[in-house]
Amino acid sequence: MSEYQWQSASEAPWLLLSLLPRFGLKLRERIAAHTDELTDLLSMNPATLRAMGLGADAVEAVIAWQAGDTEQPILAKAGRIYAQCQQQGMELVGQGHDHFPDALKHIHDAPLLLYGLGDTRLLGQDQIGIVGSRNATRAGLDHARHFAAELGRRGLLVSSGLALGIDGAAHAGALDADFPTLAVIGCGLDRLYPAQHRKLAYRVIDNGLIVSEYPPGTQPRAAFFPKRNRIISGLSRGVLVVEASLKSGSLITARLALEQGREVFAIPGSVHSPVARGCHQLIRQGATLVETADDVLEELGTWWHMSDAGTEERVASKGPDLNGLDQREIAVFEALGYDPQSTDALSQATGLSADQLMQSLLLLELQGLANAAPGGYLKIA
Repeated sequence: MSEYQWQSASEAPWLLLSLLPRFGLKLRERIAAHTDELTDLLSMNPATLRAMGLGADAVEAVIAWQAGDTEQPILAKAGRIYAQCQQQGMELVGQGHDHFPDALKHIHDAPLLLYGLGDTRLLGQDQIGIVGSRNATRAGLDHARHFAAELGRRGLLVSSGLALGIDGAAHAGALDADFPTLAVIGCGLDRLYPAQHRKLAYRVIDNGLIVSEYPPGTQPRAAFFPKRNRIISGLSRGVLVVEASLKSGSLITARLALEQGREVFAIPGSVHSPVARGCHQLIRQGATLVETADDVLEELGTWWHMSDAGTEERVASKGPDLNGLDQREIAVFEALGYDPQSTDALSQATGLSADQLMQSLLLLELQGLANAAPGGYLKIA
């Protein structure tokens, strides 16, 4: 279909509405109060359009739509966008599309149209948003991966924002466990950002879905990312914050989730860690403290069943597997806590020399049981 035939596409009305200038939330709400569908606007006469509050350039675009004038600037732009989507395999999902979930349609300032690369049927699947700090700790990244894999196994689609840190770890955790994942980005789908996650983004497209409310060609801008967050929370039944500073964008996602009537979960961390303070603030404000995937599922509702029939064990709460470690490594592991401890303190607690201690700590790191942190070492299992 050429850009001059795009008007016959089922999502064409939503594409045009998404491109109308100064077609903001207040105006859309005013029109929605007087129509059955927002797309009814496209059949109104010029006097009614002006009475509704549309500006001259938006009225001109609607009249051009009615006349089939594809050379009008806004319609011509829509045609170019549609043609580019066709060429690059992007699917348009407007509010009238079967794959556009009702839960997202009814949030404050819902997107009129989403652009998708991947399987857009996933939009309607039960989802859990996993978000957190871009400057995550090793322990935080491990938590994000583990929770994403376990929640994916329990039947939840993991959604996040493809950002560095916790977001990327959540996507990778689901994919590495052979479960799909959904990413919401704050730029055009042909401008995948950040560049460090291009390879991860292609894995998401092949095994899940990436969506954006911005047309192809849109460069990433700081103002787009907070807006992106309302879609992550709007698609999800709940949002899990893994690590967050007090000024983290993840707290914006959590606030939006609460406003949308979603559950908010937070993983506690060390009182000494700056990326735990946002989670602790959320818990003080009423977010559910979680330690395992079961904690999330229990809060969401008992109707959620585990994919392993007949299994009710709390998988995430099992102790770490210390098989294969000798008594020296076990002693060091048991001396570690979840707050950083200095090598002097560990040496005193275990009676090991500095060389023996460092060898044991290195082995524990390689086993994913410990990690270096400011102030010393801590256990992460």
